Amino acid sequence: MYMIGENIHIISPRVKAALAERDGAFFTDLARRQVQAGAQALDLNIGPRKKDGPEVMSWLLDQVCAGAPDAVFSFDTTNLAAIEAGLKKVHRGRAIINSTSAEPERLEKVPLVAAKYGAKLIALTMGSGMIPVKADERVGIALEQLIPRALEVGMPIQDLIIDPLVLTVSGCQEYCPECIEAVRTLKFAWDPPPLVSVGLSNVSNAVPAEMRPLLNRVYLVMLMAAGVDMIIADPFDRALKETIRILEERDASTPVGALYLTLYDRIAEMDELQQDEVDMSDPEQSAIFKTVQVLLNKVIYTDSYLRL
Repeated sequence: MYMIGENIHIISPRVKAALAERDGAFFTDLARRQVQAGAQALDLNIGPRKKDGPEVMSWLLDQVCAGAPDAVFSFDTTNLAAIEAGLKKVHRGRAIINSTSAEPERLEKVPLVAAKYGAKLIALTMGSGMIPVKADERVGIALEQLIPRALEVGMPIQDLIIDPLVLTVSGCQEYCPECIEAVRTLKFAWDPPPLVSVGLSNVSNAVPAEMRPLLNRVYLVMLMAAGVDMIIADPFDRALKETIRILEERDASTPVGALYLTLYDRIAEMDELQQDEVDMSDPEQSAIFKTVQVLLNKVIYTDSYLRL
């Protein structure tokens, strides 16, 4: 599983403060530790930065390059000038633009920049309105707008990364199973298929902190079973990385590992995990099963769902 480290994000108070103070050592260390923890790429999310985006992105890139000189960098901002400032400083093949959508102005401009600099491009399955709920609508945006535009500007399909948009289970629960199906369909809807990436931790936004890791892990298993190629996630989450290892090595040596593999196989078969396949007397297995039911939108999410 290809992981883009999510930890350099302007929403983090510590990142925001370090950026304001131009604390280069903070970013150098954070970049180094993310790569050491297993991130193959680093997302650099600076927000819109309408006034000073290019200067900020250029400075930030210098700091993270000092700590992770061989990493791929994902330039995450709506400020296209800031993205270009970053692209000018890295070698071809070591950059990802995060992101474009099917909104007309961005779809016109951003793929051209990606093609110019030989960067991969994350393309979101949304247009000018709201994000579609249904999988087929999201896939339709990819097939009718995102992929044709990338090919039109000369991007090879392997440089296009479709993001079918993970939304939080708290308030957008109906989107969760549809995103799984969008991933599955995208892997068969074009030949060759584009890469598919998700912002994994979005599924647990606005959820109590202690509940977030389990939701992230279980959803990851389901998304991997559907065919997701890349995740933007926390490389410091050891349990998440252990879950990836279990799936990739098919390690059924523990009861939880065996359950994750069963869940993976059922989703891959377009089937569902059944309660009789779970030891409900084991609190960890029971929590996984309950989380699956929530993520499939079969049980209404509440902050107390694990206690019900």
